[in-house]
Amino acid sequence: MALKVYYDLMSQPSRAVYMFLKLNKIPFEDKVLALRKGEHFTEEYARINPFKLVPVIDDNGFVLTESVAILKYLACKYNVPDHWYPRTDLRAQAKIDEYCNWQHLNTRGSAAMLFRELLIIPRAKNQPIDMGKVEKYRKLVRKAVTGIETHFLKSQPFLCGNDISIADILGACELIQLYAVQEENLYESSPTVKAWMQRVRERHQSVFDESSKMVYRAHDVTKSSLGSNL
Repeated sequence: MALKVYYDLMSQPSRAVYMFLKLNKIPFEDKVLALRKGEHFTEEYARINPFKLVPVIDDNGFVLTESVAILKYLACKYNVPDHWYPRTDLRAQAKIDEYCNWQHLNTRGSAAMLFRELLIIPRAKNQPIDMGKVEKYRKLVRKAVTGIETHFLKSQPFLCGNDISIADILGACELIQLYAVQEENLYESSPTVKAWMQRVRERHQSVFDESSKMVYRAHDVTKSSLGSNL
């Protein structure tokens, strides 16, 4: 039975899992959910994931609901190149775990909320953008970018060392979400982080761009409605 993957490419963690699968040529059955249509709120999907979020994998009846756990499971099961998530080098593995744990309340906790405040919440509730909250999350994004620059990257090319890992695709997928709402200056203002983002993209550009196509589309749509003076 094929590995089933439930996802929406507008979801940052979904993109990371999708990208990992594509890069490592792991076969899977697409189970695309349109979050904008509320397809993740159906009773049928709630039986698969009671949290009603994406991504989710169903590996022959084994269901896993968290993107970091999914990536580690896939890396180990499919024996992918060791740079993604080292199996025997415990220190290298721990550095990846360090970023994956840190990112929830930092890279993801700030960038995802800024995206929601600028695009999702105003459209869903048909109300003006709350600039107080926008400024709050901009400040948190800047703090996260500083953390990425000074603690994780320092003088190395990738977040956890000299080669790309699951940490890099998780981090890049979170920050590229800001491009969708004209806020990419928040990470591009750091030459170190900007260069790292470009490095991740160029490493696997065709898959990165395919995974990010909905982000690029959203960028074009919001260009007229969200200006630099926002």
